[in-house]
Amino acid sequence: MPDAKTPGKSLKWAVAAAACLAAAGGGAFFYASLRNAEATRGQKADHVIRITATACEPMELTTPGGRRSFEIVNASDRPIEWEILDGVLVLAERENIAPGFHQTLSVQLQPGEYAMACGLLSNPRGVLKVTPSDEASAAASEVTLRKFLGPLSEYRVYLVMQAGAAVAAAEQLQAAIAAGDLSAAQAAWAAARLPYRRIEPLANRLSDLANTINPQAAFLAAREADPAFTGYHRLEYGLFAQNTTEGLLPVAEGLVRDLEALKARVKEQKLDPQLLLELPAAQAAQIGESQLPSGENIYAGNDLADLAASLEGIGKLTALLRTVVAPVDPKLDADLGAAQAAAEADLAALKQDAGFPAYGTVSPDERAKLAADMAGLAQALDRLPAVIGVN
Repeated sequence: MPDAKTPGKSLKWAVAAAACLAAAGGGAFFYASLRNAEATRGQKADHVIRITATACEPMELTTPGGRRSFEIVNASDRPIEWEILDGVLVLAERENIAPGFHQTLSVQLQPGEYAMACGLLSNPRGVLKVTPSDEASAAASEVTLRKFLGPLSEYRVYLVMQAGAAVAAAEQLQAAIAAGDLSAAQAAWAAARLPYRRIEPLANRLSDLANTINPQAAFLAAREADPAFTGYHRLEYGLFAQNTTEGLLPVAEGLVRDLEALKARVKEQKLDPQLLLELPAAQAAQIGESQLPSGENIYAGNDLADLAASLEGIGKLTALLRTVVAPVDPKLDADLGAAQAAAEADLAALKQDAGFPAYGTVSPDERAKLAADMAGLAQALDRLPAVIGVN
């Protein structure tokens, strides 16, 4: 273990290796982006949103209710994210859009006034006004609650159990940091990520808590020096990039408090069929588009273990939804099972005797394969609403 005061040479080599891989993989992901752009050519979005360094353009937008598509263009010099928020609940999002690139999303919108997160977390929010429409009324009336009662109840139990596990794991991490045991704290940090990743499909939607539990430095104005850099990744930065527990106890205590708040919020959160249908597809797409190309845990490099936990969480939701779709569309049921199995198999193929390797050692082609698996899973899940009653 490197000295607690000085980052080890292995970290420096790992960072250098990751940089080389990123450079080598840039071309592959660039061409993948071009293929995606070619595939969507001619599919004009209902609205185009440009994100500058400081704002959305436009900052106020009105659209009729129903399923609406948005093309998000990054006109800034930083990776950005864009969200539609109903209070603190995230209805839809795209993140890690590179400068000069664009992504599209579609979302079912009911009449009301929503906020738009525009790039950096510190930027002012825009306003999205959704007006009544026949399409929105028809979509709302098509939801049949009875067939979702079992999946909704079982998923709530799963959320509460995993949220409780996240609190317990964070408390163990806090204890290791309080004891000044760097090695134990690093191991506890990796373990503490897993229950959170299993419930991240819903946790990501609770924007106020997500922005304190899991913010990434790339989305903050002052990056690692920003006061809003808190939660898991602030602890990761201290433990793995700075190789010390010094100064991290208040951050660990804050993480425990926030996870306790998440657990309470999960118990109270209203779950409905439309939300249940949206969560796994959105999470699979976000992982494939935003996390796998460059990695999320950039200091610890344990992204593959996190991905395994995410697949568990998505798999739980997918299995529940398959009980609803199987009698209606056996082909889609089979496709969902095959897509989930393909993602799990390709991830398992990377596992070694000592566990998953550091993400910096995963080749661009292997990353692209995992990203394609998640895209395929998201596409299969996106077919669910039209089949089982929610547009």
